[in-house]
Parts: sequence; C-alpha cells; structure tokens
Amino acid sequence: MQRTWLSFLLSVLLCCTLTACGGSDQKESTPPVVNTPPPTEPPPPSVISDETLPRIDIYALEGEIQNEPKITAKMKVTTYTIGEQASVELDTHIGVEYRGSSSQGIYQKKGYGIETRDEAGEDLSVALLGFPEEEDWVLHGPYGDKSLIRNALMYDLATAFERYVSRYQFVEVYVEEQYQGLYVLLERVKRDSDRIDINKLKEDENEGEDVTGGYILKIDKTTGEHEDNPGAEALFTDDISFISNYGNEVNNSVPHFLYHYPKPEDITSEQKAYIQDYINQFETALDGEQFKDEASGYRHFIQVDSFVDYFLATELSGNIDGYRLSTYLYKDKNAKLSMGPLWDYNLAFGNADYCNGAATDIWIYRSEERCDGGAFPVPFWWGKLLQDPYFVGLVKTRWNQLRESSLSDEMIDSRIQELSDQLARTGAVSKNFERWDVLGEYVWPNYYVGQTYNDELNYLTQWLENRLVWLDSEINQL
Repeated sequence: MQRTWLSFLLSVLLCCTLTACGGSDQKESTPPVVNTPPPTEPPPPSVISDETLPRIDIYALEGEIQNEPKITAKMKVTTYTIGEQASVELDTHIGVEYRGSSSQGIYQKKGYGIETRDEAGEDLSVALLGFPEEEDWVLHGPYGDKSLIRNALMYDLATAFERYVSRYQFVEVYVEEQYQGLYVLLERVKRDSDRIDINKLKEDENEGEDVTGGYILKIDKTTGEHEDNPGAEALFTDDISFISNYGNEVNNSVPHFLYHYPKPEDITSEQKAYIQDYINQFETALDGEQFKDEASGYRHFIQVDSFVDYFLATELSGNIDGYRLSTYLYKDKNAKLSMGPLWDYNLAFGNADYCNGAATDIWIYRSEERCDGGAFPVPFWWGKLLQDPYFVGLVKTRWNQLRESSLSDEMIDSRIQELSDQLARTGAVSKNFERWDVLGEYVWPNYYVGQTYNDELNYLTQWLENRLVWLDSEINQL
C-alpha cells in the first residue's frame, strides 16, 4: 500500500534522529524551565499502512484537570490494524486527575490517573486494550526518561521473577484533541484476582484468622493519600500510615508504612492494630540476636523468596528510589509478608544525578552512605538480611540462574532493541519529541543528556552492561 506523505515525513525525521551522534554529561544543577511548543494534533490516518499505537482521547472535560479530586470526562480508545480502518474499542465516562509526586510539579508533560465509570458516575470495570477488567488505570508519560522505555523495560525484565507486575501498553494520548505525546498505559497497583491476588478483607473481619489478610502496604511519599485534606499532603498522619519502631541503621531516620489496601477510610482499627503488630514482630525478629533462626527469626514472618527477588530487581535497575519510595508489600490471609509488586522505574538505569544515582558500581540498599535519606530512608532490613548466609545463598543462586536464562546479556539487549524498534516503527519517538523538545536539554534529574534519541538508548544500554558486570562479581562475593 502506498505510504502517505505524513508517514513518509515522519520516517525521514526519525531516520535523522536515530543516526545523529553526540552527547554530553550533565552535572547536578537546578532544573531549568523547559520551553515547549504549543500543542499540535498530528491527524490520525483513516487507513493504516504502518504499525500504529493505540490512541487514547480524553475529552468532554467538566473543568480543568487537577491533582485531586478527579473531574468528570469521557475517554475514547482507538486501535489500528495494518491495512484496515481504525476501530473504536471503547468510549466511556471517566474520572481523571493528574498523578505523580515530584514529576507532577516539575514536568510539563503530566501523568494521569483514570477511573472508568458508567453514565451515573459509578465505577465501571472494563477490559482496556486486552487487560483484565478493572476500573483504575495509570497513564505514565515518560519525560525525564528520554529513552521512553525505562518503566516498560523493567516490567518486561521483571517477568523473569514470575511474580505479578503491572501489564503495560504504549499509547498516544490526546486531551481535547491536543496531542500530549507517548504514554504507557499501566494497571494501578490494586487487590484483584488479576493483579495482587489476595483475600478481600471485609470491615467485619477483625479477629482470628479473618484479620490476618489481605493487606497491601506502601513505603512512599504521601502524595494523593490525603483525599479529604489536600493541605496535609506532606504529613504522615495516623489515619493513613504508621511508623516503624526501628530507624535506619546509618542515620536513624524512620520509615513510614502507608495503608494501601484496605484504603485508609476503609481499614478498621482492629485491622490497623494487626498489621502494625505483624510488621513490628518481623522487625523485632530481624533485629534480634536469633534473627538467623528458621523458627524464631525473620523467616517466620516473611516470604523470603519475594525479598530475594525484590533485592535483585532493585539492584539490577539501580533504582535510586528503591527500597524507600514506590515500594509495595502485601500479606494474604494466613500467609507471610511478601515484597512487591515492582513499581516506578523512570529514575532507574542511571537516570539520576544525585546520591551517585548514575554509578554502576554501588549497592542501592546502602544509599544512606552516599546521601541523607531524610524522611524517606531505606529500612534497615536489607543490610541485616545480607548478614544471614541463608539469605545470601538464595540471592547468589537466584541471580546466577536468571543470568543464564531470562536475564542474560543477550535477552536484556534484545528486549531493549525490541522496545525501541517498536517505538521507531510507529513514529512515536519523532512525534513525542516534536511535542516535547527536550532532547539535548537537562530535565531533572538527568545525569546524562544525550543530543539524540539514539544517544539516550546507547547510554541506557551501556549503563546496563556495566551494571551487570559489577553485579556478577559483587553478588558472588557476598
């Protein structure tokens, strides 16, 4: 089929972008204001001759999108098949708000939280773009991550651990017909049979084995947690969180645990008391002299393999927020505490200019040795776990098995290539950077600033190669 002039032009622009060269290191500095062009809307093709990403239109806004609460709008999802007409998969009512913490205040390209609804404004579960039915969704807009693929890459690599991780789909987003760029549609972290599959804890389950699960906790900032009192945004209040009884071993700052499920407005006082006591018992056992004992030590309280996998994933990615932010834990009924699922990797893989965030030869769990964790410290757990030969043995065995299979150099390089090739074929790279002209400019907290998209991919690839060499040596010397 003959290519359209628009398709041809995008291909030429993309070719120029990918074959350019150059790059520069950027030291830590104050983020500049990025001047962006006015929104434009590349017209969608009516008959598709090239692979095209799904399009999500947010329209009929009843007000301005804000941090919270969600405002009423509509959402249309259009999919494309090569050589065939575009197909509207879904057209529904939604609630929409901005989401994100630091990114929301710094980045001009905003992320969105979406809740699909019926005409009466009630939650409506939908099977969006082939994902299992749910009503809560995230549209992550890569901005400071100029590779555009860090989150997608980590979620792909995480499948090696054979644990639940959010499904994703690259999409292009328009708000009131104005093109917003390339986004990643994600499942929000929730209790669900197709997400975190744990018991649905009811309000009347307050004693005995009923109260033992399920729970989801989060170690994170309080952004979005104070729905009834936005002015209390930065506060860890008792209604939404509880504090650890154990400070970080380096600077004695203390982690907080946020109630994620049941929600703060739904969890009962008895359920709060149970999960707080469980975390306290685990930390007390881990801090005690008999912490290595299988029966009386930390192993009595946690699903150890999940902690091993979380440790390896965090160190592999070099995630500067690892262990201390965007960190989830869950506990099912009559089950032990587990780590996960993995979440938020836009500052990983060398994309941070603070706390040696771009170094490939450091342990992330020891971040307090390089910078003050402040209100968001790494729990003392990880240094103590690595004092147990049993835990270290599991780490070594798991790492070496994965490096010989799904996390081999070849498999990782292949996945980076597949993701970047997909974005190249669809023209998404050139369109995104026409809308957001940030290539060659510092965007907080970039360590490396490439002049071209190809520079950004090369940096990501080289960073991972160096990281893997260091980890192969260091893990086996633990």
